[in-house]
Amino acid sequence: MTSKRLLYDSSVAARQPTLVGAAYSAIKDAIRDGFFPPGFQGSELEIAQRLGMSRTPVHQAIIQLQAEGMVELRAKRGVVIVALSPDDMREVYDVIIAVEGMAAQLIAVMPPSTRERVCASLDLLNRQLGAALAKDDLLAWADHDGRFHAALVAGAGNGRLERIATINIDQSYRARRVTLGLRPKPFHSLGEHQAIIDALRAGDARRASDAAQAHKVKARDLIIELLVRHNMRHL
Repeated sequence: MTSKRLLYDSSVAARQPTLVGAAYSAIKDAIRDGFFPPGFQGSELEIAQRLGMSRTPVHQAIIQLQAEGMVELRAKRGVVIVALSPDDMREVYDVIIAVEGMAAQLIAVMPPSTRERVCASLDLLNRQLGAALAKDDLLAWADHDGRFHAALVAGAGNGRLERIATINIDQSYRARRVTLGLRPKPFHSLGEHQAIIDALRAGDARRASDAAQAHKVKARDLIIELLVRHNMRHL
């Protein structure tokens, strides 16, 4: 692996508006996808070379990722990818549960036309989830599921809430990726998503919040149980 210099496709990140943004997205995606696994150590120069990027924006991106808890800068060891334990992952999900519940509340009290735009977007993503499950494509399901929850939070129109959600959703992706093949097929997610959408359309803030939180509580409990059962201590 280390003998190759350009091992990770950073073309998606290249669409970011700045070099730092591109480096941030490329490193974050490489961590999420396991290209830089938990405990990985490397210099900023090595990371830049393996991503095919310049060192300066990589340095700035690493500083940002350190503030978000995804990496650490250590003397004589360079950049270290932070490993997450099941307890860490439980805390991550607890934050997501709170954030998505609040996002649902905020959307539910918006004007009907605004709510409908958000719901239409969520409907489309839920249909894509169903299509992925019908094809038994769990990777596509995971991608669309992540987009669904990101759209839910973004629909609330609260930038601070969205930033908190993004950091923690990125962290949770690591647990979801390693447990994807261990869990039952997530057909239940379609109905649970639909319950959220229906409550949002009805403008029922309490029901929307409860549905959003119950959905994530179930996901948290399932993933933590799988991590513990399979002795996955470092994600």
